[in-house]
Amino acid sequence: MSGNAFKDHFSALAGTYAAARPEYPESLFDLIAAQVPATARVWEAGCGSGQATRGLAARFAQVHATEPSAQQIEQHWAHDAALRGSGNVSLAIEPAERTDQPDASVQLIAVAQALHWFERERFFAECERVLAPGGVLATWGYCDFLAPEGMVGAVADFREQIEEYWPPERVQIEQRYAGYEWPFPALPAPAMWLEAEWGLRRFLGYLNSMSATARCRAATGEDPVARHGPALSAAWGASGDVRTLQWPLFLHLRRKPG
Repeated sequence: MSGNAFKDHFSALAGTYAAARPEYPESLFDLIAAQVPATARVWEAGCGSGQATRGLAARFAQVHATEPSAQQIEQHWAHDAALRGSGNVSLAIEPAERTDQPDASVQLIAVAQALHWFERERFFAECERVLAPGGVLATWGYCDFLAPEGMVGAVADFREQIEEYWPPERVQIEQRYAGYEWPFPALPAPAMWLEAEWGLRRFLGYLNSMSATARCRAATGEDPVARHGPALSAAWGASGDVRTLQWPLFLHLRRKPG
């Protein structure tokens, strides 16, 4: 990655991504807030359309959220928050590997479902520069969802079609960032679950927001969600039914010495 180049799998899906991605549990942000004072200035790198920014902004004094995709920034939650008078979020179009934040200027660096896209050596060096002594690096992600009861077969058929189109970085999510050369010592961080109560339309929208879905559609000319939609819908139940979706959620917390 050089200059402003980055691995862009979501700009074309920015609207779908903003509308369809699940919300993180409040317990996740409470765990982070237990390690970082409420007065903290936060840098959120790779913020996307703001799925995590809301939880961070509710707990910390100032959040600087950055994202290399202008399309994602256009969809960011903070635009609406500013209209409602919540002005503690600033946005910038920046790569994670280079921010304009001053040295030792933030007490928390947060990365939600994005670290696997970064050039980690450069990003971790930027963390060393920007994070104040005693500050915390918090990174998290969620693995693929568990197929709801009665939907295992239909979900498996959909997954089989898109499997080869996942970007190679996706395996790092499934491995929960194991084997990374982290820059700071670890803090305790339990495994958790991300849960959502969704209707069928939201579930199909989520499938459409996957990078592998978009890559499959571009490569083959066939929409995998449209192809498997009837089977998924039949397995879901009545169109108005609400089902519980679950994703394994993992968190890494690291504190800079000092």
